[in-house]
Amino acid sequence: MIPREAESEIRILARQFKAVAVIGPRQSGKTTLVKYIFTEKPYVSLENPDLRMFALEDPRGFLANYPQGAILDEVQRVPEIFSYLQQILDESGENGLFILTGSNNFLLQEHLSQSLSGRVGYINLLPLSLGEINDTQSTTTQLMFKGGYPALHSEQIDPARWFPNYIRTYIERDVRMIKNITNLTTFERFLRLCAGRIGQLLNMSSLSVETGVDVKTISAWLSVLEASFILFRLQPYHENFNKRVVKMPKLYFYDTGIAVSLLGIDDPAQLEYHPLRGSLFENMIIAEYMKKLANAGKPNQLYFWRDNVGNEVDLLWQQGNSLVPIEIKSGQTITNEYLRGISFWNKISQTQGGTIIYGGEIKQSRSNGIVVLPFREL
Repeated sequence: MIPREAESEIRILARQFKAVAVIGPRQSGKTTLVKYIFTEKPYVSLENPDLRMFALEDPRGFLANYPQGAILDEVQRVPEIFSYLQQILDESGENGLFILTGSNNFLLQEHLSQSLSGRVGYINLLPLSLGEINDTQSTTTQLMFKGGYPALHSEQIDPARWFPNYIRTYIERDVRMIKNITNLTTFERFLRLCAGRIGQLLNMSSLSVETGVDVKTISAWLSVLEASFILFRLQPYHENFNKRVVKMPKLYFYDTGIAVSLLGIDDPAQLEYHPLRGSLFENMIIAEYMKKLANAGKPNQLYFWRDNVGNEVDLLWQQGNSLVPIEIKSGQTITNEYLRGISFWNKISQTQGGTIIYGGEIKQSRSNGIVVLPFREL
């Protein structure tokens, strides 16, 4: 098993809460990790039709089979079980009794907040971070092409075959579970259009026109993709500055491998000179920061900043009362242009320092406090 950074946080949550919910996309390694951590607990997959039917028809009798707790996998498949879990957890003096996993954040959060509020500790398990992959031989392009799903790093599987099947399974199963989308072809076209907008400001009206559905439908479909950990919206930071800042979010994918596949790229060589290569590199680094925060059980405090004349900082990381500006550049040669965004930010915010993440190999510390960091040192 590939060692996961989230392991220590899950163990802490199990000592402090009656139940732990490990939520993340399908195939992100949730089951493997919780079975490794909680070896003494029986494992129950609610994807199994017989077990799911038992749990649906007689939830009290089903849970009675696990007096010492259990790992309940894909628990959102049986939403009725949460009310019965509440009583069991309240009557138990043991923490970490039940470990719940799920791949649908929308359905899980709805039921967990209603029935198990204050009783369950949450953690999102996303695909592998660059540190977990620990691949010093692959190029930047190869890392973006392969993405971070564990199966692609622990087995000899071709990403060009794995991702189309993953996407097809996701659309046919999860999308219909979350929302009754009848025209799956139109939804898949929408998904591909999203991949073509990585790192861009989210214009739902434009997506609506190109997809052929109304803006309300686009909004609902974006929520579906976010709930199932396919993509996320990076929100703009607009506090304490003038009114000329952009207030639209940007669109990114949790895994670049999925985005690359949706763009129709089936070989790393095609990605080397692709017009979206820089955007995909930016996506990989921003997703890396998302993974670091998620693995540590910390809230997402990442933003970007842009004004209406084009001054921009790719990423702002809020740490307490301070904001760390981060610029992301895919090139391997450091130029003065790399410093422009952070320098402008430091001027208007009256701060110093920042980080530039780039595709090269040399680390630099500038006199103005800006650190230039190779992406492998993240």
